[in-house]
Amino acid sequence: MKKNRYLLCLLLCSFMLYFAVPRLSIFAEGLEGTFALTWLAFALIVIAGNLTAMLYSPKKAVKKRQQFRVNKKSRSYY
Repeated sequence: MKKNRYLLCLLLCSFMLYFAVPRLSIFAEGLEGTFALTWLAFALIVIAGNLTAMLYSPKKAVKKRQQFRVNKKSRSYY
């Protein structure tokens, strides 16, 4: 369930970047340039955080299946 949320956040962030990057002027002087760089930095932090959470989330279902297989293999009848 959480992976769906991370994927949704990634899609929304990429959608916002798609519309915002052409309108942001990075090389502008003053407050406009600072705002553009800060906004892009926060967007990259959001993408990195969601990717990290999605890739490094624990996989509980796989562990249970592997544990079941180990128990099943340990039974042998002679």
